[in-house]
Amino acid sequence: MKIDDLIALLTLERLDTNLFRGLNQDIGSPNVFGGQVLGQAMMAASATVEDRDIHSLHGYFLRAGDKTAPIIYDVDQIRDGGSFTTRRVVAIQHGKPILNASMSFQRPEEGLNHQCEMPDAPDPDSLSSEQAYRVSRADMLPEDQREFFVSDRPVEMRPVQPDELFSADSLPPEQMFWIRATSPVDVPLALHQAMLAYSSDFYLIGTTLRPHGIQFVRDEIQSASLDHAMWFHRPFRIDDWLLYVMDSPTASAGRGLNFGKIFTRAGELVASCAQEGLIRLLNKDG
Repeated sequence: MKIDDLIALLTLERLDTNLFRGLNQDIGSPNVFGGQVLGQAMMAASATVEDRDIHSLHGYFLRAGDKTAPIIYDVDQIRDGGSFTTRRVVAIQHGKPILNASMSFQRPEEGLNHQCEMPDAPDPDSLSSEQAYRVSRADMLPEDQREFFVSDRPVEMRPVQPDELFSADSLPPEQMFWIRATSPVDVPLALHQAMLAYSSDFYLIGTTLRPHGIQFVRDEIQSASLDHAMWFHRPFRIDDWLLYVMDSPTASAGRGLNFGKIFTRAGELVASCAQEGLIRLLNKDG
């Protein structure tokens, strides 16, 4: 999948004032990729808003998406205020919701400005893409999982701790990746934001697994994203390097909580995200 394919994927067909249709990209996963549904929902909402940028979204994944069927996005124009605009988006397949999301947009405004510091990280040009690491581990997987595992992605990810990427050791619940679109893109900010939302769904839930020495590729768990939230703080470009810093403060009751901070190469915090995921150990003897 190339970056032009991702742009096409996030470009929806408008069926009516508040109704949109999106197609699916089969990246080899069993169901529709959650990041795709988030990004498409953002683009549906953005199409009903003028002169304001999204600053936050909160979405709940309700059902697994069917890769063989298009997704309908129903936008509820809840409020257009003096400074903020609110939208609710329901993603629908086969007459049932698969995502319910709320989004808020804000007109340009000046205000107080501070942020946390970006952690130290090697220069992205000194690191290798995780694509190479995935390909090198492909023989560990059942054949039906290999296509997804080794497929090209439109946003390149370079792990800061490559030796830990598929480790079975108990590791701290934190990891970092440099991410960037695989080629330059000339698109509005809303599409840069939607592509970042798409990309933010990769590896985030896996941060929960690191202290337990568990890997998705070993078929030891049942996992799924339950919800996903994002906050956009400052403008950015997806075709410039961004440092994605992830940590997981807790796992309990079959769920794991994960946070992400996204910085520009210059150290500006441009976005934050949070995701809770289902992390259920499989009983192989049962």
